[in-house]
Amino acid sequence: MERRQFLQSTGLGAAATMLGVAPLTAATTHLSFLKENVMSEQPRPYEPLTSENAALILIDHQVGLMTGVRDYSTGELKHNVVGLAKAAKAQKLPIIVTTTARDSMWGPTFPELVEALPGVPIIDRSSVNAFDDPKVAQAITAIGRKKLIFAGISLEVCAAFPAITAVGKGLDAYVAVDASGTFSETKRQVGLLRMLQAGVILSDYATLMEEILKDNARQEAGAVYGAIDMPWAKLVGQVAQAYGK
Repeated sequence: MERRQFLQSTGLGAAATMLGVAPLTAATTHLSFLKENVMSEQPRPYEPLTSENAALILIDHQVGLMTGVRDYSTGELKHNVVGLAKAAKAQKLPIIVTTTARDSMWGPTFPELVEALPGVPIIDRSSVNAFDDPKVAQAITAIGRKKLIFAGISLEVCAAFPAITAVGKGLDAYVAVDASGTFSETKRQVGLLRMLQAGVILSDYATLMEEILKDNARQEAGAVYGAIDMPWAKLVGQVAQAYGK
């Protein structure tokens, strides 16, 4: 797609979103763009996430930033981030947590996440891109994992920038979209597009953790599904257990 075509397509999509008209046309425009520019590339062989090759990087899930999130409710976003952290911990993934300007701008990490990860240090920094901070970069290098799962507030900056940086360094970068949040629909759409263009793999937090689990017979399965916290799955299990008696 030529630059003019891209500008026209994204401009039409943005205009439709802002005006509240022709949402189907806007969605079709974005899907067409993705198909031309992303899906036409030759797919790489599937190499799944595992407990041995993956790590979790949680970026800027801070009280001040949470107040501005508009694509998820505060309760839902907290649920997803804590579920991701607990499921990763259950599968013994290395976990790095970082904040930006904790004492001067955006406040502390929200307490439910701190409680879910006792003993995990939180690296405070001033850089916008977490990968630009020497302490964070050193921590990522030290864990020695080639597949990095990112989640952050905001999606298009705090999750996207380090994920795109990781791709540039030859690593596989994943972003848990529903464990990230942002401040407008425009920011969400352009952030997702930019990451896809850069080769970042997008998913939801539960799917990423289930990919790592791989086998429901694993000892960690109960803890992983408990962390993900799908009420309907618990109900199904309870029904099956009752009929098994």
